[in-house]
Amino acid sequence: MRNDQGISRRAALAGGAAIAGAALVPFGGGSALASVSAAAPRRRPLRVLVATNEPWGTYHVSPLLDEAARRGWSLTQLVPDMSQIKPGDPVKVATPDQVTRADLLVVNGASDWPVACAERFRHLPLAASSLAYLNPEEVPGARKLRRRLRVITASSAAEARSFAAYLGTGTRRTIAVVGSAQTDALPVRKPEPGLVLVLTSVTHPDPTGGAAPGTELLLAAADKLHAAGRHILVGLHPREDRKLWEKYEISAVPSIQASARAEAAIGIPGTVFPLVAAVGTPVVGCIGPALTVPGYLLSVCSSTIRDAGQAVPAIEQAHLPSADVLKDAVGPVGGSAHRLMDAWSLAVRSHGHHGHH
Repeated sequence: MRNDQGISRRAALAGGAAIAGAALVPFGGGSALASVSAAAPRRRPLRVLVATNEPWGTYHVSPLLDEAARRGWSLTQLVPDMSQIKPGDPVKVATPDQVTRADLLVVNGASDWPVACAERFRHLPLAASSLAYLNPEEVPGARKLRRRLRVITASSAAEARSFAAYLGTGTRRTIAVVGSAQTDALPVRKPEPGLVLVLTSVTHPDPTGGAAPGTELLLAAADKLHAAGRHILVGLHPREDRKLWEKYEISAVPSIQASARAEAAIGIPGTVFPLVAAVGTPVVGCIGPALTVPGYLLSVCSSTIRDAGQAVPAIEQAHLPSADVLKDAVGPVGGSAHRLMDAWSLAVRSHGHHGHH
């Protein structure tokens, strides 16, 4: 793989040290807040409820479990019912009716389910944390949440801009840029010659959430790469149909870990794209005609393709984005779950709240 800028992962992210040390970064207007770590002395363990745009999508919460356990916190994802929860899922789940006491409700968006949960638990302090990409267009439910939000967090400056537009806060609110918990233990990159990681999205919508277009293009691109002698390793989205990809090796570990083995990655742009680039693996985007994603997910791509015939040369020429683009899209690396939960602590303290229903 070419790397025209000669940027290693460490060099590219070294520029992030400044924001890595600043646990809260002002976005738009508003005064800078003190370091979360300094501002959040240890209190009793918190009981945190989480409601996501994908109601049963526990994969948004699972990267936070280690830090929650370290603090002795209880993290519970609110679900409409247990119909889509797999046996043995490590994330604790509950329906709203099963919750008796809590200290904080965190929403990761403003679709029907998070808004319904916010209305149900209207006496709880409320935080909004972007745990997956959202398009930078205000959604109707945002107006029901904005005035109640004690803290807003995003993983990166680019994600913060998108989240601000989604929530309709514009430049009026400070957004804490905390990084992504998925980068708290980035793997050491050891690319295997000829190996390409294919990053899927979701082909078929289900009760948990929608789908992204482009699977046919990505399948055709994978076939072209395989025919050209590449070894294909598939990083499945947690909700993707496994049967579509079974002719290739499917990674047994999460895509971020799998990307350390790859010379390059190709896929439908999604939340994982900046994180794979943070590992040091260049990414190529497959863009179906109906795909709509925030610009920062495209900015980390070495290139984008709209025809499967472009896949082989795109992978051959794949390179990392500039250090500035990477820092903007990835955010601070290391200690992200810690910063996120310190921000949540502030939300509880600023509310003067203590364990109401």
